[in-house]
Amino acid sequence: TLLACLAIMGVGFSVLFPILTPVGRQLGLNELQITSIIAVSSLTVFLVTPKWGRLSDRLGRKLILLIGLFGFSLGTFLFNIILELGLSEKLSGVNLFLALLLARICHASIMSAAMPAATAYMADITDVGSRTKGMGAANNLGSIVGPALSGLATISLLLPLWLVGLLAFLNGLLALRFLPPSPKRQKKYKKSFRLRYSDSRILPFMIAGVALFTGFAIVQQTMGFRFQDLLELTTAETSAVFGSALVLSAITALISQVFVVQRIKIEPISLLQIAMPILIIAFLLMAFSETRFLLTMAFGIMGFGMGLAAPGLMAGASLAVPAENQGAVAGLAASCGPLGFTIGPVIGGAIYQLSPMATYLFAASIYLSLSLFLIRIKRSG
Repeated sequence: TLLACLAIMGVGFSVLFPILTPVGRQLGLNELQITSIIAVSSLTVFLVTPKWGRLSDRLGRKLILLIGLFGFSLGTFLFNIILELGLSEKLSGVNLFLALLLARICHASIMSAAMPAATAYMADITDVGSRTKGMGAANNLGSIVGPALSGLATISLLLPLWLVGLLAFLNGLLALRFLPPSPKRQKKYKKSFRLRYSDSRILPFMIAGVALFTGFAIVQQTMGFRFQDLLELTTAETSAVFGSALVLSAITALISQVFVVQRIKIEPISLLQIAMPILIIAFLLMAFSETRFLLTMAFGIMGFGMGLAAPGLMAGASLAVPAENQGAVAGLAASCGPLGFTIGPVIGGAIYQLSPMATYLFAASIYLSLSLFLIRIKRSG
């Protein structure tokens, strides 16, 4: 049941990227407006996720997880209704843009409860030695299904998003019925309230996480434009082609986790170090490629690198603090992604309007700097 909860979150996050880019253009929004919708919702997730993580320590993982799943479903339905109004030209211009922003803020405020609760639950039921293996595989499974669903946009543009909302609701019912309370009694934990981003035990992982997801977000939020512009695709074709690239990325991420993370004992910081040159190569390939094959292969390489880096980040932060802080650290670590997706889309959307190639060279430079930062951390640690 927990696997299904984590997977559905991966589906929900990943299905939006290949849909929103071409649909946003069809609605008359420019690149910066489209990426700003994700950026604002990500900022909301960043601000509220740590609070949900701490609440899961006090009130229990299951309750907070259920709030997140049902909130995810309702928020998705609200966002879809506004998109439908835009496509039918009943809402347009600034009013449409502001309505989409407000819907995503409401959606993000509630659904952000699910990830820290699920991550902390996983920490509760795994021992220290297997903690790394438990972080991220289920989410990547969902990340395969999400982009695959985007292919249904050729039937109806918003069909994939309606299906995700329904799946999240059914998943909430599944968790309500079958997921037992976490085996740990979170109510006895009080120290989690004192955990901060600046805590020296987790600060390096927080910095690395924000940089990691900023570069990743730049790519996720602009490659739909690049596929559409280079290959001269329609809205539905862009969703299908970009979705197939995201599917490959998720598959290679899952492969790296199954055959590297789960089979070879590597400390979290080393996983991050190994991932950096792989990701840099992927971004350079995106910058200089002009064919669907090469751009798709670049996504496959990126997925393999992220499959190493993301579990290393989550596990490193988790292992740095004791059991009573698992909910709090899960919330803080989970908020690195939203913060990166707040910064990255705005930067990516702005740079892309000036130069698509410069967008991916800039992302590569972020990972080069992060690679040097990780070397320094390992030497000092």
